[in-house]
Amino acid sequence: MKPIIGLVPLVDAARDSLWMLPGYMEGVADAGGLPMMMPLTDDGGDLDRLCALCDGLLLTGGQDVSPALYGQTPLPECGETCPRRDAMETGLLRRAMALDMPVLGICRGIQFVNAALGGTLWQDLPTQHPSDVCHRQRAPYDAPSHQVELLPGEPLARLLGKNTLGVNSYHHQAVRKLALCLRPMALSPDALTEAAYHPGQRFLWAVQWHPEFAWKTSADARAIFRAFVEACE
Repeated sequence: MKPIIGLVPLVDAARDSLWMLPGYMEGVADAGGLPMMMPLTDDGGDLDRLCALCDGLLLTGGQDVSPALYGQTPLPECGETCPRRDAMETGLLRRAMALDMPVLGICRGIQFVNAALGGTLWQDLPTQHPSDVCHRQRAPYDAPSHQVELLPGEPLARLLGKNTLGVNSYHHQAVRKLALCLRPMALSPDALTEAAYHPGQRFLWAVQWHPEFAWKTSADARAIFRAFVEACE
């Protein structure tokens, strides 16, 4: 049977709606999983039931992570946040880790995982960590915008069998101080953590780039989805 992968919904506050980019679902389905978009809820009983239904958890992109999660006040450049989503993901991540359920974080996902586990974030790269690296590219979004170094011996380098990787990038927040329980797997040329994992979990990976945009054109993006879904089986 295909493993069921729970996807955290994208939230459009202006339209009062929940939605999903097809690439998340298609990337999971192509890798052999059965994707399921979750409702937006921070109810403890509902989160217990959702985790019982799922074999894996995918933390999608979206709004900025609230600086309150890592003990800071918002800067003027911090974008829209979604406190209810922060609360939902906090509950989901705690339950998933207790169950040793595989988790994959993408873009906001790496930022949230890092903040929830004790790390901090750059609230706005252009003002706090300016560089010449293109972290917020224009379309087409499946094309690489910069390279990352894959750290030798870490799971991502072993999976892909290479030392560097071209990645697509669309973000203005990023990991600042990596949580002590996480290990880096990839670094950008301007020294940002672009991928990380938890060595004490069966599979808790997170990447800053967007395999959901690139899975059709990139074997490396498909490999990441496959590794996640296989861990969920």
